[in-house]
Formats: sequence, C-alpha cells, structure tokens
Amino acid sequence: MHELMPREIAETVPALYATEEEDDPIARARLFSCLGGWTWLVTEYDPESGEAFGLVRGFEEEWGYFSIREMEELNRSRGFNVIERDFHFEPVPVSEAR
Repeated sequence: MHELMPREIAETVPALYATEEEDDPIARARLFSCLGGWTWLVTEYDPESGEAFGLVRGFEEEWGYFSIREMEELNRSRGFNVIERDFHFEPVPVSEAR
C-alpha cells in the first residue's frame, strides 16, 4: 500500500489555516476512493497530526477537515487501497481541479 501523503508532497502543502483567506487555494494532492466515489482535494496539511483540509466531494461538495492517518489505517485494515492518491495529479487551483 502506498503513502497518501509522502514527504515530498507533504512538504509542498501549506500548514492548516494558511490558505483560509484565499478565494481559490491550490490543491496540492488529489485522493479518491475506489469504492465510494469520494474525492478529497488537499489544500492544507499538518504532518504531525495527519490532519488535512480541502474540498471534499462525496454526497455533497464541501470544504472540510479529514484525517490522512485514518484513511491510511482504513487501507491497512482492508488490505488494499480503498483510498488512493492520484499519482498524475499536478497542483492547480481548486477551481480547475473540480
């Protein structure tokens, strides 16, 4: 199973609350669920806690916090990547990543 936020990506993501005044922050990573069709566009991240913030597309589209650590734990508990990182995603403003 692969890391959802490897160091080389995590180092490029602003800290939590760093982009809260931006109208269209940069999505630095795209995560998605192969089972539920959910997508997470990561705009902020705290590597210490594993907490991230960004645009979440699931039942609805909304901004919110989510735990990268919990996602990785879910993957480990299932024995496969329920949630994956888009390896081909390039950072772009969230408006373009939608």
